[in-house]
Amino acid sequence: MEYKFTKENFDSEVLKSDKPVLVDFYADWCGPCKMMGPVVSKLAGQYDGRAKIGKVNADDDGEIAVRYGVSSIPNLVFFKNGEVVDRVIGAVPATVLEEKLNKLL
Repeated sequence: MEYKFTKENFDSEVLKSDKPVLVDFYADWCGPCKMMGPVVSKLAGQYDGRAKIGKVNADDDGEIAVRYGVSSIPNLVFFKNGEVVDRVIGAVPATVLEEKLNKLL
């Protein structure tokens, strides 16, 4: 299941999650973000029940992006126990994200 994180649910769904969380900061106009969309969706299904994977629209919820120092997108931020533990900037193969997720499980 792919989550949509917003300012209304970010704290409860990401920071208070008992599972690792991958947050994809993106924008609709961003070409590389569009390339990563299907990759993130596939991972969400693949890791369902073991990790939370979802997106934050950096235009709609810019204050979350600013809070986590997101200045370039796509910006994929890994959280564990409410803390940022890793980050990937730009379009990357799914295997890169899988390796990082597996380390957090």
